[in-house]
Amino acid sequence: MAKNLVIVESPAKVKTIKKFLGANYEVTASNGHVRDLPKSQLGVDVENDYEPKYITIRGKGDILANLRKEVKKADKIYLATDPDREGEAISWHLLKALKLEDKKVYRITFNEITKNAVKESLKNAREINMDLVNAQQTRRILDRMVGYRISPVLWAKVKRGLSAGRVQSVALRIICDREEEINSFIPEEYWTLDAAFGVPGEKKPLIAKYHGTGDQKTAITSKEQLEQIEKEVRNAKFLVNEVKKGERTKKAPLPFTTSTLQQEASKTLNFSTQKTMRLAQQLYEGVEIKGSGTVGIITYLRTDSTRVSAEAEAMAEEYIKKNYGDKYAAGKSPEAKSDKKIQDAHEAIRPTDIARTPVALKESLSRDQFRLYQLIWKRFTASRMQAAKYETTSIKIDAGEHRFTVSASKLAFDGFMSVYMEEEEREEENVLVKGVDTGTHLTLENLEGKQHFTQPAPHYTEASLVHALEELGIGRPSTYAPTITTILARRYVVKENRNLYVTELGEVVNNMMKDAFPSIVDVNFTANMEALLDGVEEGTVNWKTVVSNFYPDLDEAVKSAEKELKEVDIADEVSDEVCELCGRNMVIKYGPHGRFLACPGFPECRNTKPYFEKIGVECPKCGKDIVLRKTKKGRKYYGCIGNPECDFMVWQKPSKEKCPRCGGTLLYKGNKLACANENCGYVTKIPEADK
Repeated sequence: MAKNLVIVESPAKVKTIKKFLGANYEVTASNGHVRDLPKSQLGVDVENDYEPKYITIRGKGDILANLRKEVKKADKIYLATDPDREGEAISWHLLKALKLEDKKVYRITFNEITKNAVKESLKNAREINMDLVNAQQTRRILDRMVGYRISPVLWAKVKRGLSAGRVQSVALRIICDREEEINSFIPEEYWTLDAAFGVPGEKKPLIAKYHGTGDQKTAITSKEQLEQIEKEVRNAKFLVNEVKKGERTKKAPLPFTTSTLQQEASKTLNFSTQKTMRLAQQLYEGVEIKGSGTVGIITYLRTDSTRVSAEAEAMAEEYIKKNYGDKYAAGKSPEAKSDKKIQDAHEAIRPTDIARTPVALKESLSRDQFRLYQLIWKRFTASRMQAAKYETTSIKIDAGEHRFTVSASKLAFDGFMSVYMEEEEREEENVLVKGVDTGTHLTLENLEGKQHFTQPAPHYTEASLVHALEELGIGRPSTYAPTITTILARRYVVKENRNLYVTELGEVVNNMMKDAFPSIVDVNFTANMEALLDGVEEGTVNWKTVVSNFYPDLDEAVKSAEKELKEVDIADEVSDEVCELCGRNMVIKYGPHGRFLACPGFPECRNTKPYFEKIGVECPKCGKDIVLRKTKKGRKYYGCIGNPECDFMVWQKPSKEKCPRCGGTLLYKGNKLACANENCGYVTKIPEADK
């Protein structure tokens, strides 16, 4: 009979770990958390030193009953939940729920599910780390307080089914702020000037870009300025002033952290953060490999460390030397320097065995598992390789007072790029023509001026939002995916062609949160709270101090919001549309997809139709009303009510005023009006009467 019991989180790990440990060990799973705060109430006794009230999660009774039977048979119990705060907390809850205080209980952790790692963890068994438990407990309690105190305010003032969250509300604000920035953006005109030069003895022309006068870089801001430069340049002599050769190195990338994996999988594979984490979990827990059984093929997936173990480092060096040659191996690679605390001193995400190449595993993995594993394998292998080297050439060409420049590079040694290239690196190199030396006289073959307009900051994607949250110190590796999933599920934000757009509902909730709970949606406040949670984990901050400092201010803000916030009355506004079935004036209702018209005679009359909000402006194409519309996913735009017969549409709100310069439509952009015709470029302040 097995004398040792190992309890893991996921049933998927049971078979893999049992195979490593043999007959003296029984392995079973808790299926994640077994205890939590109750769903029906706050679950934190604010009158009694903020003591949490934990109950058994519904549906976990049978699992706990089976675990109790196994515990009775065992001499030693090893709690082998995931190696992070959450895993530590699950182990502590198991200790309490199974009443293991008088038993021989040990906590073990492994960063990868391999035979060596699991066996090694048993040699390094320890007690449960209460600092880690308290850090998770604090996060859970703070999130519960925010969610359970603020969400009812949103239900009362807007509609049921909404939610607020300590991290999700900040993420929503970041997206809303970017949307506002884009809508207020005024494009500025600029021009570029390219010259094609004939080189003596060469058929191919040399393409150079306008730089400025002498060493002074000059921006071309108008067509008049461009024409003046062209005029002066055409009559000049063209002389190569300088040819400078050099070398540039491009360092190998660092191996993946949770954040960088989510970003790169989004950019190159078009995976959502949720899908990336789900697939990575499968690769970590173990996949069935022909000839080897179930094996965990990547290390733990929730980490913000780029550290790599000495064993993995040596394995990678040997593999690279054997398969690519000695000159490609980098030896020990540097880690990323960071002021932030690295979570639990984990390793980076890497293959558990570099010799297990993606090609070798292709038949054992699903298509998406294979694509993600290949990305992780290539990135890790590249991170242990030498930098790529480029030969660079820069040329300065004088044309009287004006100067043109050419920059070109040629890959001299591919290094890590023989294995891995990021999306933005896949650009064509500017290849130089030969026969260009200092003092060479060139002939002008062609001048080409192009008009451009500055672009606003792009809309957030899931990848860039994860990057922003990480940069601002908001959330941790385990929170990025659920945060984005929540704001999409609540329809505060919609995703179109990878971009995230705020819906009308998202705007209402964000404005309400900014008015009533400014500190909750303050980026610095939220980042500081993460630092305090790190302090709890390190044992330097008392967890109850964090909670007791937070709750009274939240309580006061909630009570104030309940009294002072106005309801967003979006349910029963009467429209001038008449119900064609019963003759009543239809009312404006608010559903999950925004506003719609419904007959107030419900349930006798169930007539509904789309609601179009007229803005009092005529369509410049056909003269009908312009209305506020929404895309299928909820993004706002302004279009003609006569659609599909008339296709007029713009993203910014049009004004009644016409452009005095070209007669076009003026659009509201922040505190200015700008002509919709970019080639016109007319901009003016909004008239006082219009504000």
